[in-house]
Amino acid sequence: MYRERYAWCGNFQDGRCAIRLPGSGYFHVGSDGAPAYEERYRYAGDFKDGHAVVQREDGKHTHIDASGAQAHGRWFYDLGVFHKGHARACDSDGWHHVDMVGEPLYGERFENVEPFYNGQARVEGFDGSLSVIDEMGQTILELRRPSQSRLDRLSGDMVGHWRTQTTHAAVELGVFEALPASAKEIERHTQLRRSFGNRLMRALTELGLVWKDAEDVYHPSDRGSLLMRNHPLSLADAARHWGKESYEAWSGIARSLRTGDSGFERLHGKNFFDWIQDRPADLQAYHSAMSTYARHDYRDLADSVDFTAHDGILDAGGGAGELAFALLRSCPGLKATVMDRPEVIEAARPPTDLERRCRFVAGDLFQEWPVTSDAVILARVIHDWPDHDALRILRRARQAMSKDATIYVIDMVLDDTTGRGGLLDLNMLVMTQGAERTANQFRDILAQAGFDLLDVIETASVSSVIRAKAL
Repeated sequence: MYRERYAWCGNFQDGRCAIRLPGSGYFHVGSDGAPAYEERYRYAGDFKDGHAVVQREDGKHTHIDASGAQAHGRWFYDLGVFHKGHARACDSDGWHHVDMVGEPLYGERFENVEPFYNGQARVEGFDGSLSVIDEMGQTILELRRPSQSRLDRLSGDMVGHWRTQTTHAAVELGVFEALPASAKEIERHTQLRRSFGNRLMRALTELGLVWKDAEDVYHPSDRGSLLMRNHPLSLADAARHWGKESYEAWSGIARSLRTGDSGFERLHGKNFFDWIQDRPADLQAYHSAMSTYARHDYRDLADSVDFTAHDGILDAGGGAGELAFALLRSCPGLKATVMDRPEVIEAARPPTDLERRCRFVAGDLFQEWPVTSDAVILARVIHDWPDHDALRILRRARQAMSKDATIYVIDMVLDDTTGRGGLLDLNMLVMTQGAERTANQFRDILAQAGFDLLDVIETASVSSVIRAKAL
């Protein structure tokens, strides 16, 4: 049919055939063998009813038409082809169905869903149930009962603090540093009461954090190893934070919802950041935990957002600098300035391989910034504050930027359809009076500060990048 040769070719459907180049790179060709568009993807599927599914480098999927144009511009973890105007789609919360513009047909999410046939689809729930639903997401027929009742599942959610406190206790006692060990050895190492080692290790086994071999010796599981202090992505300090400061503040959630006050501030008489700056050990542990999340969540950020258009970036409120380090390693021509409170900067140092390209500067987000930049990043900063304080920070950022400069706000974007982000939003309320926000709320607050929202870029982590231009 044509002279070109490829590493692999699929089937012609709707006049298009999926092709793979040597090494990597998928796209579609027409019957003459010529590319149907210029874009190259990590994967491309067959066309059906005028559309195909393609996957980009970060693993997200979308639909394209025969010319290569995106059908709706929405990206999903996984995606099926359109069938009679609907497609199977998977986001961070699970599988569901979407229409031709990528909008969910209903709010529920499932472990798995089949395509609709004559207005009905079989779905599997996260609880092991099988049902038939209609296009509104309503159950028509129950095919298999849940493996757990609704009461069991709700009861399990209500005792979630058992998991938090057991994990916190194990870390505080130093259990994971003692492994591998028997229950009696754990008792001696952690000074537990006699026979209580078995009780603790049994609970950690139920949580999937340890496993016991044939000799009754306990070992950390893959998940449990993350609670060891020498692990490169250790969550030991995070376990302390969630089990202590955050846990105490959450006890006043009902009052916070009535008054808008921070539960943490009511307990301690200071906002979280003023309180922790006077406690060096707690400050170090907190930033250690946040650095772990940053190393995990920001390692592929440069794959989602192109920072190579900038010579330098200002990471305001950048903590120990993990985000800046990740960007500098992904963008060799980039330089970075990390600004944070003096007590944070005092302990921060760039790695030796980045010393010439990264500097730390002490500054207060609410006062005039000591440095200017045409590219400012506020990563998980705005959500720490209520609207009036968030606006003050954004206005200080605008003062430090020239017209047409770019600001990148990295935060979770709330989804009112699925409720995604709702619990984190409440955590920000009880800890700092802060809030997670919807895309429209970000648009409004950015406009008040002198920015025009350009787009919201989804990333592989829980956060999105809200990109805006200084007016």
